[in-house]
Amino acid sequence: MRPDLLVFLSILALALLSMGVFRALGLHTTEDPLEVPDRGDFVLGAFVRRWFYWVITPLDRLFIALGLSPTVFNVGGVLFGVAAGVAFAGGHLVTGGWCVLLGGVADVFDGRVARARGLASARGAFLDSTLDRFAEVAAFVGLVALFRTHMPGVVLAASALGGSLLVSYARARGESVGVVCKKGVMQRAERLLLVGFGGVLDPSVTRALDVPEGAMLLTIIGLVAAGTVGTAVYRTLWIADRLSE
Repeated sequence: MRPDLLVFLSILALALLSMGVFRALGLHTTEDPLEVPDRGDFVLGAFVRRWFYWVITPLDRLFIALGLSPTVFNVGGVLFGVAAGVAFAGGHLVTGGWCVLLGGVADVFDGRVARARGLASARGAFLDSTLDRFAEVAAFVGLVALFRTHMPGVVLAASALGGSLLVSYARARGESVGVVCKKGVMQRAERLLLVGFGGVLDPSVTRALDVPEGAMLLTIIGLVAAGTVGTAVYRTLWIADRLSE
């Protein structure tokens, strides 16, 4: 068994075990004081989201005790995004996948630390959302470079990048005219999980299926492309309909 697959399966086993403990203790019904009340839907459900926040609580406390600034995590997210792009461009799918996932974790901590330390502000929210786009662009550019000799792959990766930006733009533009829309099945968390796990698992899965390396990741990128463009179109129509009223 490949070492990277063994690491992933070990983490997955621990996650499932901790989910059982989380539910047995009844903690899934407890509200998280550091979470945004209305973050929008999450494809894996509220239980998984609350479990994840419970798991990272010790790190919350550590970072708060160290007095780390939310900006540290904003910048860290960008650096992980750039590292993911470089890794993908060089054909290092597992490394790229882990960098995408770690960038997502950094993105979670910036807001939680800001709210815990009373540092949440319009400036912080602007930096958070804007730097997230920098990180995402870097990772997807790396994916475009990865499939540079395969035109369908280039088209799908570029479409996924464009769709991801359009999802965020539709929401931001809607909010600028007074309509808040957090709907859709391919928001940032879903995109990070799909691309991250796609990169981590691709070498093992493609070897087991005896198909070229990158095939699984390319399929996932196609799913992300379709989902993001579809979500962007849905948000556009939904917001336009509310404005027409």
